[in-house]
Amino acid sequence: MFNPILVQIIVVTLYASLCFLAALKLRRNDVADVAWGIGFIILALAAQFSAASISIRGIMVTALVTIWGARLSLHIGLRNRGKAEDSRYRKWREEWGSNAAVRAYFQIFLLQGFLIIVILAPVTHVLAHASSDLTWLDAVGLAVWLAGFVFEAIGDFQLTRFRKDPGNRGRIMTSGLWKYTRHPNYFGEVTLWWGVWLIACSTPGGWKTVCGPATITALIMFLSGIPLLERNYEGNIQFQLYKRRTSAFFPLPPKHWGAGKE
Repeated sequence: MFNPILVQIIVVTLYASLCFLAALKLRRNDVADVAWGIGFIILALAAQFSAASISIRGIMVTALVTIWGARLSLHIGLRNRGKAEDSRYRKWREEWGSNAAVRAYFQIFLLQGFLIIVILAPVTHVLAHASSDLTWLDAVGLAVWLAGFVFEAIGDFQLTRFRKDPGNRGRIMTSGLWKYTRHPNYFGEVTLWWGVWLIACSTPGGWKTVCGPATITALIMFLSGIPLLERNYEGNIQFQLYKRRTSAFFPLPPKHWGAGKE
């Protein structure tokens, strides 16, 4: 069969290009946010169809990626519907000036596509190493994935409901899962990818695909996730008080994180 990585590179280049053209037509680069989850589904399926055979484990990880990617893209699409372009992308467009289109293609769409390939490494490995014999690691990995998925979905649901209430305009979400971590959705997303990696560890050499969960963890904790989002709240007194008592990532009781220092 075809080399799954080569197939993914070809597919992701085409997919990124189509998303870029859609962004040009709509004049909003936050199309990339909706395309993120869908991209994982497309590349997982590309790897599945290029694999030499189909296994129970392969079907399982492909299904997990599909469920996660579909929910995430639907959530972001509904959230962005009827709203102006995300401020992050608008700021980049202004900073890039006359080079905005070229830089958007390479620094947003193509970069995102190749990051998906890296993060998806455990799934690609599983699909390339067919085996129908499930192990205890598969069960543990599935449990970790489920915990992360539920955590992310509930966090998103709670925030969406909070924002829909006109009485919460200008306020910071500090209840529900958001009481224990400032980013329960990010924590859930990182957790579920470590679950996928554990499933990959059931196959020979699967542990080497640790680059996948490590990449999404680094992106969210240190690069484009938490730091970029929280930069929008600099100078917001309410958020600074919330930040002082609430863990940035790992769910912890508020009192264990600067309790009583408001």
